[in-house]
Amino acid sequence: MGEIKKWLTIIGIEEDGYSGLSSLAIEKIHQADVIFGGKRHLAMVSDVAAHKIEWAQPFSNSMAEIKANTGENVVVLASGDPQWFGVGSMLARHFSAEITENIPARSSFSLAAAKLNWSLARVQTLTLHGRPFANLARFVAPNTRLLALSNDGKTPKMIADYLLRQGFGQSKVWVMEHLGGEKERIRQSAAAEFDLPDIADLNIVAIDCIGDGQSSWHSLVPGLLDEAYHHDGQLTKSVVRAATLAALKPYSGALLWDVGAGCGSIGIEWMRAAPNARAIAIEPNAARCKMIEENAANLGVPGLQLVRTSAPGCLHKLARPDAIFIGGGLTQNQMFETCWQELSVGGILVANGVTLESDTCLFALQEKYGGTLRRISVEQVAPMGEFRGWKPAKPVTQWRVVKMDKAK
Repeated sequence: MGEIKKWLTIIGIEEDGYSGLSSLAIEKIHQADVIFGGKRHLAMVSDVAAHKIEWAQPFSNSMAEIKANTGENVVVLASGDPQWFGVGSMLARHFSAEITENIPARSSFSLAAAKLNWSLARVQTLTLHGRPFANLARFVAPNTRLLALSNDGKTPKMIADYLLRQGFGQSKVWVMEHLGGEKERIRQSAAAEFDLPDIADLNIVAIDCIGDGQSSWHSLVPGLLDEAYHHDGQLTKSVVRAATLAALKPYSGALLWDVGAGCGSIGIEWMRAAPNARAIAIEPNAARCKMIEENAANLGVPGLQLVRTSAPGCLHKLARPDAIFIGGGLTQNQMFETCWQELSVGGILVANGVTLESDTCLFALQEKYGGTLRRISVEQVAPMGEFRGWKPAKPVTQWRVVKMDKAK
């Protein structure tokens, strides 16, 4: 077999535009048959003879247009390092490395960290460009440094206002516009005093998070305090939740089904616990669905997918999970069998129960499928007349099982 042609080239462009490109990038642009990009980037190569195609709306439609040019010399123009919160990540899902060549420029994060003399390895990076603003909530914590790509010129003020509401008004905020170009401008303010005018849409915000002792924030470690959630009592309590997430073992990019999600706590903390972890909450109760959405936004994971119907009927339509949590007490064999059939090989299923009927079901399933059973008991101090004593909560029976092969 001959060598596979790399016909798709992704080129990163900095603020200084065409003049800042490497000789290799310029050569690829002049060899191109088709060039894809935004209006600003295509204007930089207006003199090039290639056919130019502006990104479609929605953006995902452009993937089909690129595929229609398979085998031609196709160039994609993007900002900075396209593989860092850029178009490169989407292209990578559609086009293999065998036919793709990447020529990145310096990312906005690299430029910003260099300007501030920050170690980029110790900085949390995120994008709010085209993403829900609520994603910020996951990252704000004392002694944390953040670099956030803005959606537009209004984003820095939104960030400062959020920090102030959460008790981080002393935090230092830098607004960094047009980094690396002639229009570069860097301004700094305390979040509580933020009043910077005329902010360009193309900006990145640097944040040195400083709490005031009364600040509101949440650890990424599972087992958040129950008070972090809006709920109607259908909540896996903090200690049991921590044990449940430990049993589920969240990892990067993995998908969890939270079946009978209640207020969504398991799915939410699964997503908070690992980079790019995904979760689908299945919950038929309308009031609880609203709570799930509010909790997911407040805790920084608005990307939690919500399915507003009862299981197990809907489950076969969903993406195959890497882990499943069944809450609310497992008493139906059909529920387990459907979940087990859909669970990926090597995936983990955890089910919690508090009733005798649930225990009976879990004992039988453990006998047939293996796994481990454990009883979780928690006691808290409560008033007893003039004194105090230990008040036990209902013990929880937890079954954890790994799907080892397709035969089971």
